[in-house]
Amino acid sequence: MRFNRRARLDTSSIRDRRGMGGGRGVAVGGGLGGLVLLVVALLTGVDPGDLAGVAQQPGSGPGGGQLEQCRTGEDIERNAECRFVAMENSIQDFWDATFAQAGARYSEATFTTFDGGVQTGCGSASSQVGPFYCPPDRGVYLDLDFFDTLRTQLGAKGGDFAEAYVIAHEYGHHVQNLTGQMDRVRSRQGANSDAVALELQADCYAGVWAHSATQPRNGAEPVITEITQEDITEAIDAAETVGDDYIQERMRGTVTPETWTHGSSEQRRTWFQRGMRSGDPGDCDTFSRN
Repeated sequence: MRFNRRARLDTSSIRDRRGMGGGRGVAVGGGLGGLVLLVVALLTGVDPGDLAGVAQQPGSGPGGGQLEQCRTGEDIERNAECRFVAMENSIQDFWDATFAQAGARYSEATFTTFDGGVQTGCGSASSQVGPFYCPPDRGVYLDLDFFDTLRTQLGAKGGDFAEAYVIAHEYGHHVQNLTGQMDRVRSRQGANSDAVALELQADCYAGVWAHSATQPRNGAEPVITEITQEDITEAIDAAETVGDDYIQERMRGTVTPETWTHGSSEQRRTWFQRGMRSGDPGDCDTFSRN
């Protein structure tokens, strides 16, 4: 995966709150370990406050971290973390253009990085929740250490494009929020549940973005200039690694589809690839599963 050194990076939606503290995080009971807590809400896009019954006010102002200092693609060579700004820019630029083509207006989500815990419009969240999207404040939240956890505890290969897939998935939830798809969720567990359909659609939307990630938009050069087959393989591996069946088998040796909230490894791979092949959000109707 290569980035355009000449691309201008926009940090207006970036909130780097690492090192600023964020409270105690969500209070998930039951004495569960860190990995269990992480996979409970892994890539869910549901309100983390629902897990804890909390409702704190988010800190809505900009942060003061390193990501806000990223200005161009060339900065990625000096500070590798600037790649997350480039990914965010690419994803939001894509959806802005896609909405405009449909005669609609795209409203940007904020992208907040944190460590330990963070206050959101959905409540107080711990890093153990994993990446998530909060509908009330229209924000994507991510502890960057999550990617180390994905490799070391869940066995993913990792890689820049695998990281981009995770972030694009969360922005898929933002698109669902803007288009009303989240309102379709009634059943929250099971292989055929609405919750699984929501997650698979976000995977498909991530693929739709990936399909056009290297294409120029609005007369501007793309932020991402190259995506290799190896990159795609890493993203598919990440999608499979967060499949419910894979996680259940790895953690306790049994698979229970009736408790699924995200879909199997095969489903997640299939819908990501479907979006990437077509590049059309209209092909992401996971609620019909055709």
